[in-house]
Amino acid sequence: MPGLTQPQTSISAFFPAYNDWGTIASQVVLTARVLRALTDDWEIIVVDDASPDHVAAVLEELTKLVPNLRVVRHPTNRGYGGALRSGFAAASKEWVFYTDGDAQYDVTELPLLWAARSGADLVNGYKISRSDPLHRVVIGSLYHRLVTFAFGLETRDVDCDFRLIRRRVFDVVELTRDSGLICVELVAKVEKNGFAVHYVPVHHYHRLHGRSQFFNFPRVAQVALGLGRLWWEIVVRKQIRR
Repeated sequence: MPGLTQPQTSISAFFPAYNDWGTIASQVVLTARVLRALTDDWEIIVVDDASPDHVAAVLEELTKLVPNLRVVRHPTNRGYGGALRSGFAAASKEWVFYTDGDAQYDVTELPLLWAARSGADLVNGYKISRSDPLHRVVIGSLYHRLVTFAFGLETRDVDCDFRLIRRRVFDVVELTRDSGLICVELVAKVEKNGFAVHYVPVHHYHRLHGRSQFFNFPRVAQVALGLGRLWWEIVVRKQIRR
């Protein structure tokens, strides 16, 4: 009816932070600027996964500057998946956006995902080009091919952590992994529950600070074992819902 306003779409944006003290402040400040241009109903959450560097001190100062910022602190390190699970649990808005705190993705590209959200439950970025050392590029490509084949997935980029998700997805999907395998778990459960997924190309940049916590050679055997267990649960036992 004339004179009635529609409820505004809301968004939570969050970052897991571990050894990211050099980049997390710029991530939060830039994201606040981006969100203000998208909606009046927004919040930012940073999950400090017991980071041993200066993340806690940086976040303490940021809370004085960004009123919509909340900090979730882990007393002990719970791993990448544990940090994401805390972020998803803390998010209170209709849409949930997350990316890493290391600034390898450009948060100013969030409006690209926002514009593609109509009719989608998940808007997933995919890397235009991967800006990592050669060994990580090769491992990442092989990993993507293996995972999409083994789990029967259609995703264009299983490990692109630049995602916008309807919060109602988590009424159906329960995430259980505390490692980086949570990305495979998330994408697989979203697809196999029939949620609509849109894909948007995004840029990927060289790491300016800190070190990767996932793809490194000492963890290959651990990742392979965890991937096998996840495959058994999702593909064989079809454990894809709460």
